[in-house]
Amino acid sequence: MAGKLGSQKVLSSNLGRLIFVDVVTLRILSDLINQTLSTAACLLLHAMYLYELPTTGAISFSDFCIDQSTDKIYSTRILEATEARANVRAALKASKRTEDGTKDYLSLTKKLEDYIPLIRGLINCVAHDDIGLKSEPLFSWRTTLSNTVLNNSPRLSVPGLYADLAFTLLTYAFTLSNLGHAIVQSVGPYERDRTIKKEQRERKDEQINVAFGFLCKASGVFSYIAEKLLPEWEVSRAGGLSGFTRPPDLKQEVNSALVKLSLADAQTLAIRKYLSKAAYDSNISPGPPLPASHPSPNLIAKLQLECESLYASAKSLANASGGSDISSELRKYLTDRITFHAALAHKWLGVDAGENGQLDQAGEAVGFLAWAKKDLEKLKDNNMLHFGKGEREKAKKTEIAEELESTTTYYKYYKKANDSLHFQPVPTQAELQSRISTGRAAVEIRPYSPPAPTFGPGSVEDLRRQAQLLELKDQESPESPPPPSTATSPPTGNYAGAGSYF
Repeated sequence: MAGKLGSQKVLSSNLGRLIFVDVVTLRILSDLINQTLSTAACLLLHAMYLYELPTTGAISFSDFCIDQSTDKIYSTRILEATEARANVRAALKASKRTEDGTKDYLSLTKKLEDYIPLIRGLINCVAHDDIGLKSEPLFSWRTTLSNTVLNNSPRLSVPGLYADLAFTLLTYAFTLSNLGHAIVQSVGPYERDRTIKKEQRERKDEQINVAFGFLCKASGVFSYIAEKLLPEWEVSRAGGLSGFTRPPDLKQEVNSALVKLSLADAQTLAIRKYLSKAAYDSNISPGPPLPASHPSPNLIAKLQLECESLYASAKSLANASGGSDISSELRKYLTDRITFHAALAHKWLGVDAGENGQLDQAGEAVGFLAWAKKDLEKLKDNNMLHFGKGEREKAKKTEIAEELESTTTYYKYYKKANDSLHFQPVPTQAELQSRISTGRAAVEIRPYSPPAPTFGPGSVEDLRRQAQLLELKDQESPESPPPPSTATSPPTGNYAGAGSYF
């Protein structure tokens, strides 16, 4: 089915204006940091991929960087880069030792944002011979997307400054995604709370919106790595690629797959926010008939089809890079999400036929819901949804169980109506397949523009220094006397008023 599910134009403001607003973000993140997550809330997590963050070894740039500038203006900058990288390393180690629910992704994001312009400054200075290298630097990173026999994260020595920048940006994208995951985890299943007030529910909707923004931003970082950084690395003087085989984490196809995965996870949040009011209104009486606040089931089906398409594209890109080299957990997540969202698309197509179709579509409603029910039962029985540890594993099982229960409720209702009132034939699965349209997107990549280097060519500091040098040069240059006039004066007559002309 994935071949049919091309992305359509992005759904706009009628999805609730999923816009990333800095002021709202800061307020919500402040609440998030001060919030204690309960076990009960964790049991009903919205399924999203949670990345294992890498760790990195210690390094001092002074050990291999030589300041070759005329006035030795970069010596302190080299020390600053070492300190900023040490802060990132310490934060990653601390995160490794912390439980999922209490990891400080916001603080880690800030430390990564502090380091990125400094490593970019080093790269530009090396490229312009302002800083020399005593030897090719080697950076130690754990590759968390690589598949291993022991299912651990192998440590790898990667050569060159570009390798460190690439791993830093990859970690930045992972952290943004995990920050979105943490926000969703914090809100819990608020739509199921029958006592929640409208203002509280809308505040929770805002938090979902912020998580949506972080995922879209992460997709932009992954896209930048795949489309710009890795190709630039291959032709750079500071590349260090000679004889080096890049791990899956640093391959274009894998990062392109992560773009699709981030967008798919964000699309699921768009759907959740879109259904928030209807889910609340259905608390007392779930199932048919739909409440008046419920959006079009056909539209929801198209949004679910787009989720399936994005996850399928991610899986295809990952396989193109050598699928067996990719983490088995990531491959399993993509496979299961494809099946899960295909089942949800079939569910809502069945509901649409049952609620809004003609009488002769009663059999179609039963057919789509039977198809969805069968796939969800398979996922439940085989534990095929993304598996984790502890509460996360329970949360994923709960998600399947709840969707299966909902689908079964609709299936029984429409089957009984068809068996007793409409008596329409139930189409085969192949016939139903031919009636499925393409998906509809509610997300798009948020382009990432890396910050300007803190120092060196291309930095504000360097432009200011050049302007000051030009100003100083102008001040030191003596003023030249005006050139003598070469024009010949006309002869003056000896009559009254000679030489006076008006």
